[in-house]
Amino acid sequence: MPVLSTLPFLKPSHLQSSRSSPGRQRRHTLPASEFRCLSPEDAVSVFEIEREAFISVSGDCPLHLDEIRHFLTLCPELSLGWFEEGRLVAFIIGSLWDQDRLSQAALTLHKPRGTAVHIHVLAVHRTFRQQGKGSILMWRYLQYLRCLPCARRAVLMCEDFLVPFYEKCGFEALGPCQVTVGTLAFTEMQHEVRGHAFMRRNSGC
Repeated sequence: MPVLSTLPFLKPSHLQSSRSSPGRQRRHTLPASEFRCLSPEDAVSVFEIEREAFISVSGDCPLHLDEIRHFLTLCPELSLGWFEEGRLVAFIIGSLWDQDRLSQAALTLHKPRGTAVHIHVLAVHRTFRQQGKGSILMWRYLQYLRCLPCARRAVLMCEDFLVPFYEKCGFEALGPCQVTVGTLAFTEMQHEVRGHAFMRRNSGC
C-alpha cells in the first residue's frame, strides 16, 4: 500500500526531525498525523464518515459500502486518507475517467486508461470539521496527482453550495453536470494537473 508521506513534499515534520534526533524518536506509537492511500480494510471507517456527512444533507451517499470497497480494490492509489494517531479523520476517493465530461457511468466505473481523475467524494469526520482539513487534504491530493503519469486533470461534481469551496481549491466550473441523482442536480468542475516532469524530477515521484 503506498504511503504518501514517503514523498518529500508530503512528509510530516515529525518524520523529518526524527532522523536527526534518533534518541527522541517515539517508541512504538502511532504517528500524530499520517497521509496514505486507503485499502479495502479501511472501507467501513470511510463509509461511517461519509454516511454521517452526506445523509443528513442530501439523504444519500455518493458511494455505498460495496462501491467504496470496489474502488479501493481497483484503484487504491487514487485515494487519500488523513489519519490522526491511527484514526481516519478525512478522506478522498477517486477513479480514472476517459471522457471530457462525466456521465452516469462515471459513478461506478474505473477506466484504467483514462487521464481524468474523477473525485467521487471528499469527507471529514464531524469532530474535525471547521478546521480547514478538507482544503488541506484536497491540496495534498492534487500535489500527489502531479506525481502520477496518467493524471492530466481532476474532475468532480458537486451541489451549487459547494462550488465556492472547490473554487478556492483551484477548480473551475464547467457548467451543469449531465449526472443526476434522484432530484439532485450538480455542477461539474475541473482542475488541470500540470508540471508532471518537473514534479517527478524534484520530488522523488
